[in-house]
Amino acid sequence: MTDSGKVYHRSCTGPALQTVEQHAQDQDITLFASCFCPFVQRVWAALEYLEIPYKYYEVDPYQKSQELLNVSPKGLVPAIMLNTFDPPRALNESTVILDFLEDIAAKSTHRSLFPPSTDPYAKALVRLQLDHISRTLVPAFYKYLQAQDPKAQISGGKEFHAAIQTLVELFERAEREVGGTGLWVEGGDLGWADVMVAPWIFRATNALKHYRGFEMPRGTKFESWVGRLFEHPAFKKTCSDEELYLDSYERYAFNRPNTSQVANAINSGRGLP
Repeated sequence: MTDSGKVYHRSCTGPALQTVEQHAQDQDITLFASCFCPFVQRVWAALEYLEIPYKYYEVDPYQKSQELLNVSPKGLVPAIMLNTFDPPRALNESTVILDFLEDIAAKSTHRSLFPPSTDPYAKALVRLQLDHISRTLVPAFYKYLQAQDPKAQISGGKEFHAAIQTLVELFERAEREVGGTGLWVEGGDLGWADVMVAPWIFRATNALKHYRGFEMPRGTKFESWVGRLFEHPAFKKTCSDEELYLDSYERYAFNRPNTSQVANAINSGRGLP
């Protein structure tokens, strides 16, 4: 396989495009987003699930307009503009935004991605899941996709596979100790860890499969969880057609120079920006 020079997409397709069209009107919250970005998708899915009104606003994080820099100093997405303030205020970084949205929902829609506050231990177990996703699973995804040497690709594939298996073990621990969290349990609902990891699990089934031949772990419970995750309305509404991901991630698969700040961090061994 050779680099065909495909470029990243600048607009959503498929179900995600329909969702964008439904959120074109001004709202108290404006989501600065890029259609291919997994960090955006976790915030976008949370907005859908928490039923918080928002406007979707597509931006190009590689061009870094002043408008984007005003809401996100590094020029990264996602970012949100809070239009109820005068002048408007802004937040960036996906996990910070998710925390903010959770607090907003608690006062408005009364929906939550976390276990009830009456069960602090269950909430702590979810935090352990989130820590693993951020520290290990997400970096392993990029390390694997960007690896060019065949041996490094094999090693990267094993590392990413192991990261998924460890997440499964954390889900199983929560199931044993508190009855389970999120969609891991049949009959459960979308949870914080589901939202945090779903974009990369989804891209593993298209971009990683296409460019690295990656096969997802086997197992009835895992496959059922993936099925529930991908079919959950809040997540499904934010997914574009496969072509968008294959085109947009070719730059990562061939590790083109200055592909992104995330790619540069992986190449240099630094933490993700």
